[in-house]
Amino acid sequence: MTIPGTQGRIRGERTALAGLGAIGVAMLLFVAAGPWIVRTGGYAVFIPALAASGLLTLLAAKLAAAVPARTGLFLILGLALAMRLLLVGQEPLLSTDIYRYIWDGRVQAAGINPYAYVPAAPALQALRDTAIFPHINRADYAITAYPPVAQMFFLGVTRLSESLTAMRLAMVACELVTVAVVIDLARTLERPVTAVVAYAWHPLAIWEIANSGHVEGLMVALLMLGVWLAVRKRAVAGAVLVALATLVKPYAVVALPAFWRPWDWRAPLAAVATVVLCYLPYAGVGRGVFGFMTFGYPSEEGLLDGSGIWPVALVQRFARDVPGLVAIYVLIAACVMAFLALRVSFRAERTPQSTVNDVALMLTAGLFFLSPNYAWYVLALVPFLALGAGASIWALTLATFFLYRPMVLPENDLAWKTLAVLPFVITVVVSLAMRRRAPHEGESAWTT
Repeated sequence: MTIPGTQGRIRGERTALAGLGAIGVAMLLFVAAGPWIVRTGGYAVFIPALAASGLLTLLAAKLAAAVPARTGLFLILGLALAMRLLLVGQEPLLSTDIYRYIWDGRVQAAGINPYAYVPAAPALQALRDTAIFPHINRADYAITAYPPVAQMFFLGVTRLSESLTAMRLAMVACELVTVAVVIDLARTLERPVTAVVAYAWHPLAIWEIANSGHVEGLMVALLMLGVWLAVRKRAVAGAVLVALATLVKPYAVVALPAFWRPWDWRAPLAAVATVVLCYLPYAGVGRGVFGFMTFGYPSEEGLLDGSGIWPVALVQRFARDVPGLVAIYVLIAACVMAFLALRVSFRAERTPQSTVNDVALMLTAGLFFLSPNYAWYVLALVPFLALGAGASIWALTLATFFLYRPMVLPENDLAWKTLAVLPFVITVVVSLAMRRRAPHEGESAWTT
């Protein structure tokens, strides 16, 4: 005899599983059609559709909690892999950064320091080809911007194959690490393991890694391994992993305060030692080892004059010639980040959930103040959607696609950046208002 309540539960699971499968197939069809949409409708159609596809991911995340764990994971991970395999052989549709990755690996294989020359330098003439070199952005004036751990990764992958497909597959392999860590962290946090769908089917992860091949795939894997270690009370080892992530993409450094215990200097010293050791093989070029990221990138991206920083640009739009506006903004941002860092570091009671929340909070705040001009920077937040992050991070990770500026608007870059950031700001304000009515210990408005 079947218990009536059991029958209802089974029907509910089957309905949820069918709905999840339908969403996954719809997303798979969209991924398959993506290149065609770009060719026929252009980016004015594709980018808004890409952002809208994230609403399917959000719905999938809601349904995933109600499906059986084993069957649900098989469905989620199988479709996630299929989506990525559809894209790894396509031409890059959103970014050409991957060509620089392959070039840097080739330069190192020739015994040349990648921080020594711009790609167009006469000294590198013999390394040029027709497949990679013509597509390198900033080839005639920019030394590579990628730190040592990224460079080591580029060298390793290109020794297997100097192809776009190989580099993308390597980044997808990094995602396998991220997915495994997220699943294990979900178990630790007593969340459904099927919550991993929030990362596995998120359009930012699918397109920015499987198609663009962005090195954030490596950075996020290292970062999440660091979080996994911190949750297991191995903060020093976790700090080393985050230091390695920082040497892939520097903005990961803002997560480090979550790994420090007051007056215990092992974690920061281990992080500093890791940075020094990784830079040593490239130190022969002197201060040039810091590449374009230090000498050129801040100016080009509008970080020095404030034109690329959304809050500053907004003030400049309506109140021109404010003396020292950028310096004031940097001071405010530094004070807020220092306050958050101290709050995180001096937390009296650390739980697995509070550790995850603290890292998410530091990353979210750091990215907001940095105000990046590129969508893939926000990829670092996507794994946290499966671990308790809520509306504000969903808003930020989906609206960030509008940084691609698919159409011309009267306000140009400021209007597009506003579209990318304003949904996040609104959800943070709403979350703060709700938190004042019903506060929950250990949670942040930026992670709910």
